Amino acid sequence: MRKFGLIGFPLGHSFSQKYFTEKFSRESIPDCLYQNYPIENIELFTGLLRDNELTGLNVTIPYKTQIIPYLTDIDTDAENVGAVNVVKITRKPEGNKVIKGFNSDIYGFRETIMPYLRKNNEKALILGTGGASLAVGYVFKTLGVPFNKVSILGEPHTLRYEDLNEDLIREYRIIVNTTPLGMHPSVGTYPAIPYNHLTKDHLLYDLVYNPEMTGFLRKGEERGCTLIGGLKMLHSQAERSWRIWNDDSL
Repeated sequence: MRKFGLIGFPLGHSFSQKYFTEKFSRESIPDCLYQNYPIENIELFTGLLRDNELTGLNVTIPYKTQIIPYLTDIDTDAENVGAVNVVKITRKPEGNKVIKGFNSDIYGFRETIMPYLRKNNEKALILGTGGASLAVGYVFKTLGVPFNKVSILGEPHTLRYEDLNEDLIREYRIIVNTTPLGMHPSVGTYPAIPYNHLTKDHLLYDLVYNPEMTGFLRKGEERGCTLIGGLKMLHSQAERSWRIWNDDSL
């Protein structure tokens, strides 16, 4: 039996277990199991490694950066970003374990946003400064899209939500929510941006995938914006994870 799973806390919002369980059944993939591991602190990760059938993990909030000291190896892109959301566990004949980190957020976000990039929305605002925002910023940098991050904490080199006026909103026509605001069960929440300044030229991308239509996206829909929901990215990330776990060259 090969076991896979998701670590984070809490995990009530996650679709990963359902996605992989259905994948194993649909594609007749034998002897595989995907489970949720809602660990309350990252130190509990080492206990999971005692299961010799555990082969791979996805990593979600709040452990995408905290997991890094527990790895024995890290992929170049994940190292450059400073965040990991896929872990591959390889056991050597001599009993040693290679615990390698990857970042499928990079792949998932790049693949899903590229078809939507246009000349009239070439600047981006990234809402949030957590692990997912690092991957989004990395993708924008590699694609040559100028961006600014927005934080409630007033961190260095970031905008604050109260800084977002009409001029800034009209200048930055891609807005990506990387915060958990709007995620089940807190579906009534959304980032505090001036939605009244949005136009049909704006692209709103929400990394939250449960619910599929978040408050952030709904407010953009009211203004005629182009919308991308997080479920599309989730599916892309999941397939990237599966390739990582099964490709001996990675």
